[in-house]
Amino acid sequence: MRVPSGSLSCQAGSVTSTLEQHDTELREHTAAELPWRTIVWDDPVNLMSYVSYVFRSYFGYPREEAERLMLQVHTEGRAVVANGNREAMERHVQAMHGYGLQATVSRAET
Repeated sequence: MRVPSGSLSCQAGSVTSTLEQHDTELREHTAAELPWRTIVWDDPVNLMSYVSYVFRSYFGYPREEAERLMLQVHTEGRAVVANGNREAMERHVQAMHGYGLQATVSRAET
């Protein structure tokens, strides 16, 4: 059985359109699942010992990890201190602000 050429192009266009829509939805869904991160930034105000103390007391990091992150903030200007869903990272940022540290939320890079 032959399919008229007009019908075939209409169906092919429909399939292409559906595939493009599926690809777009998949990219959006994947982007939404990417974890978020809390970044603490260097500042000229807080002592390094205080920053380490905040990382230990708030995040529960062992002393060695807290000091490693604190040194990363000091030497590189910033450190990622937590990863997870956006709401949790926003709570961490607010907590860091409460401790007097500069922090932001950012989408994790792929």
